Amino acid sequence: MKFLLVEDNLELANAVCARMAMDGHIVDHAGKIGDAIAFSETGDYDLILLDIMLPDGDGRSFLKQHREQKQDTPVIVLTARSQVSDRISMLDLGADDYVTKPFDHEELQARCRAVLRRQAGKAQTVLQLGDVSFDPVAGLLTVAGSARNLRNRELRLLELLINAPGQIFPKHKLVDRLFSYDEDVSENAVEVYIARLRKHLEGSELKISTHRGLGYRLDHG
Repeated sequence: MKFLLVEDNLELANAVCARMAMDGHIVDHAGKIGDAIAFSETGDYDLILLDIMLPDGDGRSFLKQHREQKQDTPVIVLTARSQVSDRISMLDLGADDYVTKPFDHEELQARCRAVLRRQAGKAQTVLQLGDVSFDPVAGLLTVAGSARNLRNRELRLLELLINAPGQIFPKHKLVDRLFSYDEDVSENAVEVYIARLRKHLEGSELKISTHRGLGYRLDHG
């Protein structure tokens, strides 16, 4: 999964990023609302962790704008405010959950998992295409009844392709989904994961085709 963390406390942000990386997540970090807006306009995220008190304003304004633009990316608010009225106002603005500072990192991870499970429940959990079955929540790929073990980035790549068979994904789009903004990678890095995924799909009805100058497409049959 790819997260956006909006938090101005660098020490806390680094700790959260490190713990999320241990769970296999990619995290982009924004220290201000302006940076968060820029990230959200150019990136595609599975979850947003949002602090309220930020150097250039109140995080609730970002949340309000996010929902007014019909963005359904789940948002967990990180807040030092413990008043019930404050928490209610954030939920009314569209937050999916909140964690009160100081928080335990295991609690934050558990709340992230719960929100992501609820989000996944809005759509079909297990994806079936030809003789390939994929459960993105469990991270399980089955080809003609045989389970295949995929690494984290391979799972995210397959989830993108299998949700849009026949659609060509440019390399830059795949880089955005597979790596964080701070990672210094070239678009050629995508070729490595495409090659690995092709091996996992060998013997199946699914093929990943290369469209030179355009990108990659998952084909059925």
